[in-house]
Amino acid sequence: MKNSIFFIYLLILAGTTYLIRVIPFTAIKEKINNRFVRSFLYYIPYAVLTAMTIPAIFYATSWWVGAAAGLLTAVIFALKGKGLTTVAIASCVAVFLIELIRF
Repeated sequence: MKNSIFFIYLLILAGTTYLIRVIPFTAIKEKINNRFVRSFLYYIPYAVLTAMTIPAIFYATSWWVGAAAGLLTAVIFALKGKGLTTVAIASCVAVFLIELIRF
């Protein structure tokens, strides 16, 4: 790829990314009072993070049962209020044990 084409693509990417972040600040000047819109905007990051993480969990292991065990373990530990490190270690151990049993 030529450098000029690359920089054109980079400029377009930077422009669209900048516009996506700036348009809400310029279009909405006052505080949003609608409960539905506020709750929708509150949960968007969680929904996007979940939509990106769940498929990655199932493609990260060689067997879907191990991935499901790790996900279930992570959900249980998270619901019990454990910290992020504890949840991550417990889910990794669960996946390791299930994958160990398989072979």
